[in-house]
Amino acid sequence: MSRKSKNKSNKVYLFEEVLAVFKKTPGKSYNYKQVSSALNITEEIQRQQINALLSELVQKELIEESERGKYRAKGTVRRVVTGKVDLTTSGAAYVISDELENDVYLAAKFAKGLLQGDTVKVVLFPDRRSGKHEGEVIEVIKRARNEFVGTIQLSQRFAFLVPAGHKNGVDIYIPLDKLSGAKDGQKAIARITEWPKNAVNPIGEIIDVLGNAGENNTEMNAILSEYGLPYEFPKEVEKMADYIPTEISAGEIAKRRDFRNVTTFTIDPVDAKDFDDALSIQKVKNGNWEIGIHIADVSHYVKEKSVIDVEAFSRATSVYLVDRVVPMLPEILSNNVCSLRPHEDKLCFSAVFEINEEAQVEAQWFGRTIIHSDKRYSYEEAQDVLEGKEDIFQNELLTLNKLAKKLRAERMRKGSIAFEKSEVKFHLDEVGNPTGVYFKHMKDSNQLIEDFMLLANRRVAAFIGDRKGTAESASDKRETENRKLTSELPFVYRIHNKPDEGKLADLGGFIEKFGYKLNLKGDKATVDSLNKLLKDVEGKSEANVISLLTIRTMAKAIYSTKNIGHYGLGFSYYTHFTSPIRRYPDVMVHRLLQHYLEGGKPADAEELELACKHSSDMEKLAADAERSSIKYKQVQFLQNRVGEQFEGMISGVTEWGIFVELNENHCEGMVRIRDIKDDTYYFDEENYCLVGRRHKRTLRLGDPLRIEIKGANLIKKQLDFALVEQLQKKSPEQKQENKPKDKSPVKNKKRDKGANFSEEWGFEV
Repeated sequence: MSRKSKNKSNKVYLFEEVLAVFKKTPGKSYNYKQVSSALNITEEIQRQQINALLSELVQKELIEESERGKYRAKGTVRRVVTGKVDLTTSGAAYVISDELENDVYLAAKFAKGLLQGDTVKVVLFPDRRSGKHEGEVIEVIKRARNEFVGTIQLSQRFAFLVPAGHKNGVDIYIPLDKLSGAKDGQKAIARITEWPKNAVNPIGEIIDVLGNAGENNTEMNAILSEYGLPYEFPKEVEKMADYIPTEISAGEIAKRRDFRNVTTFTIDPVDAKDFDDALSIQKVKNGNWEIGIHIADVSHYVKEKSVIDVEAFSRATSVYLVDRVVPMLPEILSNNVCSLRPHEDKLCFSAVFEINEEAQVEAQWFGRTIIHSDKRYSYEEAQDVLEGKEDIFQNELLTLNKLAKKLRAERMRKGSIAFEKSEVKFHLDEVGNPTGVYFKHMKDSNQLIEDFMLLANRRVAAFIGDRKGTAESASDKRETENRKLTSELPFVYRIHNKPDEGKLADLGGFIEKFGYKLNLKGDKATVDSLNKLLKDVEGKSEANVISLLTIRTMAKAIYSTKNIGHYGLGFSYYTHFTSPIRRYPDVMVHRLLQHYLEGGKPADAEELELACKHSSDMEKLAADAERSSIKYKQVQFLQNRVGEQFEGMISGVTEWGIFVELNENHCEGMVRIRDIKDDTYYFDEENYCLVGRRHKRTLRLGDPLRIEIKGANLIKKQLDFALVEQLQKKSPEQKQENKPKDKSPVKNKKRDKGANFSEEWGFEV
């Protein structure tokens, strides 16, 4: 064969090989170096030959140039979706899109320059693994934020702000003349002012210096800033709040139903300052009880679209950190003007019910009132009275408790799920350092208040939403005193969807090894079975893990104008009416209810839905910040106990290790997979456990362990544990062969990122 023929043969061969690369991954773009690498060609002469071949293939219209120097198969149509960025510790990212069932994976090289929460447009590569998407960002549509909290790193010529949290992307370059007095090692907030094209780091300026790292106030404010939450009110808002009149005029009283001569009191946490609900009770002539659920009339003082209202809407919720409350409303409103303090006349929006001895509602009324609270009880004080302590309102409290228990029993009978979980609290010294841990449990006094608040919330929602009168009228003997509403009226509902059937089945599989079973044959049977499970695990070592897994199986409760009911409570209609001092949706509900009672036209449903989504989003941020403050205090509490051993239980499993919750104090840390030395472990994704490759030992959810505290990192809010030993399981059912059988009860329908079960996914009542 001549040299010319041989060269032609080689060229044809290369054409076919190059085309095969593009056919193998249609839609993906390659430059000549990437094609050469795919063909294992390393010599520069041959790589340049590949480059020339690519140009020829474009001319022959067999491939196309997708961008300068990059090529893809001809005629490939690639799907483009929009979503939000979720960064990972590895530098890669996921894009969460409502257009797809699964998240889009971005390799680290495609995630450069992205920030957590950015809205981006992504072009998808073809599916190479079932159910998985990979892609590349083609446009950053909107930056999630441009202000970041972090630690200052200062040198002689420049400074950087290193953002807090592993998902905050890149360090921010700070010119020395933009430091605003921040010193090396201090916590500060920076605003990005410029991000030059092709630059690794954005340029910014310091807009607030929080203080020295490690100081309690600095760290709590840093946590708020990390989640984009405010830690102080704008001066304009506080100034406007000072101008709000505190005296109640005779004209205003004349417009309202007067309850000032009816026995009324509040029951709240011992350290509460904002009392937004009160109960009144009196016997009526026919022997029934008139129960008033009186809620602070925030909407009377906070006018729609006012400076205070705009700020309250922006916040959407009060934020409860370990050591403080960051209120939705300025203090003069939340703790003074609106707060239902004892021995003061207060304006309220009320739900008033006539209830018989069986706790059945025979009549109801909604409207604006004026009250005068006779006494302020803490939960502990009210509990003492319920347990026999003599008190001026002992009979009233006992009557309310008796009715509340009947309301609760009826609610449980109709399908409400009895989630009860002890709440971890810290004893703090005068500078905010944790000195101890204690647990708060729900008692009758807590449940009494909860049951009457639930009654008001569901009745208000049904009054507006139930056009056919079927949801709440079964026990009513006569019509409501308010006029009957007949048209469809847009409203704010608190909704909670049914759990995914697959997740329930997986939960059933998980709990079997503890000796429990679920009956999933129908909605009622499922709820009854879940309640039995939660009751059966009370006081058991596995109670916390099973409760958390059950919660995680539930959907997330959110606000919406599109009512689907509240699965967890078993209500066809439910809203939030009872806490307008700390939740903006309750303010919206008050305004809507008054508007409709006055015969107003239907509200703008689209505008309401946007407000609902904002409120749901802010609620999640507030919950994340609260958890972050708890994590910080957990690490702070145990930082001086490094080297000590504790017993605990596996509360989460991921590809990089296991989370362990300590029995003694419910603090949680991680045993990293690389630190378990007796074997080489891998993450069994299907069965949600770690498995040793040689000895086949498994480490799965609920397993009891002894650990040693290895490290406590306050900056990362992380506790590192070392595994000492796997303890003997206590029940016979748990002594079965350690063989992976059950699938994860907590699979995310989008992607499984592992699970930290101390983080509840939002089921709430």
